[in-house]
Amino acid sequence: MGFLESERVMEQWVMNVWGRLSPARQPHGEALATLLRQCDENALIVARQRVVAPNAYVIELLPQTHRLISDSPLPVAPALAAHVRRHAAERGYTFAGPVTVRLCSAPEDRTDRFRVHSRIAPAKRR
Repeated sequence: MGFLESERVMEQWVMNVWGRLSPARQPHGEALATLLRQCDENALIVARQRVVAPNAYVIELLPQTHRLISDSPLPVAPALAAHVRRHAAERGYTFAGPVTVRLCSAPEDRTDRFRVHSRIAPAKRR
């Protein structure tokens, strides 16, 4: 066994032990990960130092899932919007208006668990 081989074995052992000792990090939920991916994939470069990300999101859920979330006392949509704002701030994105996330029920014949749509919506003038 050469030096590089023993180094690799030692690194694997340390990572396995560390993985068992450290608390597991909760990964983002699939819907949130898709929402953040939409933010990244649909961002537009409008100037040298300015990237505008979508700020209006719609998540279509299966009807039974939508009912469960609607009946929940937890404010899901504002929490998702806060995640999008935090994600955009970390990447230096700006928005054309306030970030909104709307949860709606998909048609009954759909089989996808959810779909995410996004667009850049300008701020409404008062």
